[in-house]
Amino acid sequence: MCAIFAFAAIALWAPPAWPAEPERKSGYAIGAEQCGNRDMSFPRLRIDMKKGFCAGLVLSELDGLRFPRSIVQIPGHEQFVISDMGGWNRADGRLLLLDPRAAEGKRIREIVTGLEYPFGLAVGPDKKVYASTAETIFRFDPLAADPQRTIETIVLNLPGRHVTLSDGTKVNESSHSLKHFIFDRTGRIFVNVGSHSDDCITKAPITKPCAAGEGSSPLASIWMFTPRAGSVFAALGPNDVNPPREIYARGLRNSMALAVHPRFPDAGYAFLQGENARDLQDIFKPNEELNAIEKGKHYGWPYCYDLSTQSPEFRTVLQAGPYKDLCNNGAIYRPPHSLLPPHGAPLGMLYYHGSKFPELDGKLLVGLHGYRPTGSRLLIYDVDGRGFPKVSAAPVRFQVSCGAEPSRAFQTDAGNAPAAPYEELISGWYRVNGARPQGAPVGMTVAADGAIWIVEDKNKSVIRIDRASGNLPEALPCGMRTPEQIDELAGFVANDPKNKARLTAVRTKLVEKHCLGCHSDFGLRAGQPEAEKDQTVLRFMLSQDGWIYPGDPDSGKLRTRLRGFGAEKLMPPGGEKLPQTEPGYAQILNLADYLAGTMVPGTRMKIKPGPVQRMFVSRNDRECGEIPTTKVVVVTQKNAVGKPGFSRFYRPADIFLNGECSDADGYYIRQDFLVPLL
Repeated sequence: MCAIFAFAAIALWAPPAWPAEPERKSGYAIGAEQCGNRDMSFPRLRIDMKKGFCAGLVLSELDGLRFPRSIVQIPGHEQFVISDMGGWNRADGRLLLLDPRAAEGKRIREIVTGLEYPFGLAVGPDKKVYASTAETIFRFDPLAADPQRTIETIVLNLPGRHVTLSDGTKVNESSHSLKHFIFDRTGRIFVNVGSHSDDCITKAPITKPCAAGEGSSPLASIWMFTPRAGSVFAALGPNDVNPPREIYARGLRNSMALAVHPRFPDAGYAFLQGENARDLQDIFKPNEELNAIEKGKHYGWPYCYDLSTQSPEFRTVLQAGPYKDLCNNGAIYRPPHSLLPPHGAPLGMLYYHGSKFPELDGKLLVGLHGYRPTGSRLLIYDVDGRGFPKVSAAPVRFQVSCGAEPSRAFQTDAGNAPAAPYEELISGWYRVNGARPQGAPVGMTVAADGAIWIVEDKNKSVIRIDRASGNLPEALPCGMRTPEQIDELAGFVANDPKNKARLTAVRTKLVEKHCLGCHSDFGLRAGQPEAEKDQTVLRFMLSQDGWIYPGDPDSGKLRTRLRGFGAEKLMPPGGEKLPQTEPGYAQILNLADYLAGTMVPGTRMKIKPGPVQRMFVSRNDRECGEIPTTKVVVVTQKNAVGKPGFSRFYRPADIFLNGECSDADGYYIRQDFLVPLL
């Protein structure tokens, strides 16, 4: 990579009166305040919570977490099991044993390794721990001398890789291959078998039902397995057949949030699913869904969304045949019990039962993993005597982080819609520079003492929720890129002929060729002029959290995801082969880097080598943050106007800001720290 992308650090320069930089773990600024008591007390995180609650950081990336997804406590013991996928490379997954009372830095150890996408964890009716991979469900003893040798597989050959759809189409790997599962009190297992794609849209015109949801082994479904005898599944050998299986429900794109009422399957008691709905361009459309699962019902994917809106791509399929008028056919289709915040991405759900928080007893908790302003939170639903959230007439509002409208009414194409209102146990979990990263909760569980434990994958952390006393801490300000900043950056590109050409190439040869169908189609609409398409794609990328840091392409997800760096999944799917199979693809990736790195006009200068950290300040000497070594700053005023001895530079990569300064303050570094690029 060109030297201009090696963004140098700003050295530590602080008058003695300035406070020391706080310790940071998984992106969180750690102070002296604790959450919990005695040996179950952990550093308190600055995330906004309901009064009376606090969040303590138990594990971070410093403990060796890579991509944690689920957690469960071992019955009768204080230890927990964590599933850690390790990333999106097969066989990197592992199961970890967590001892929360152990000394810091010694709380986890590997107990099972070499697993393909381990995700689900549950305690069975036999009080043993069960886990899933992309294609199996097994039980094991996490406290054995060698837990790997205790594995007993109970379900084999779930759809993961090399899936054949009902029409004979071969799919090398489903886009939703992770297998979440739950038990009911009779010992049956309900397994998420996710869809192979976002929306099953193929080349127009679409005249046949979606093959992925058809046949005897459909995707986008919940499969139910029943033990052959009693309530405990028998262990399977390599040549044994699976236990009896039924397709319990269909039309569910990805059921990563499942919960059953303790009295289910007694008649009338709740079996709930949180649906990750299809991706549309509108940030507030469609809504996610909270579904009441009934045996034999169809829940709409890919034909219906929201309450009864028809997917326009499947208009022909919905005019005749088995799915005629599906979205209004109550005999087949079950509309959502309630809408959930749009693009919230529910990945965890449970009924709370515990002594620590009696005000939550019996209520439903739903974690929203989504990175959009509606996600990154933990919801509390009041439920009726059978476990169903109580629905209210429209309008019912959901919360939006850092938006001009802090809340919006649930809506469908028909207008305001009824929904179940909720409280927020965790509300402010959006990114705040210098204080906290954006939260992305996945799995959660209730411990024997009633504390709530959450696995958070984006920042590689495990969090424990406990009681808190006193007043609520002051809410932190938003740290997202503003519309004004996006306007400024888009203007820089529009006025630079070289970057205009780079943007057009990235849009036509990367986005339109490989990325449409995901990420809301980057905001593109049919019939847009070419120049408008360029600006639409650029503004979409700039509005996404962490995709582009102007002047610092190495730090942005646009680079790391396209090139497959780190634990997050390579994009687009199959992209690892494109540099070899598609002429010019590697050049397009380089152009994307150059676009990000040269987006801001100015003189690129390196910070002089020296101490590990360099601090930058506002015009009035307010501390704004620190930039690590090996980076570059884009200097806009070598001799800063009104601040002798300093140089002014453009807003640094957002990850280095501490939230104490605004762009209007400007960002300044001591002039003698700067040296020219070689």
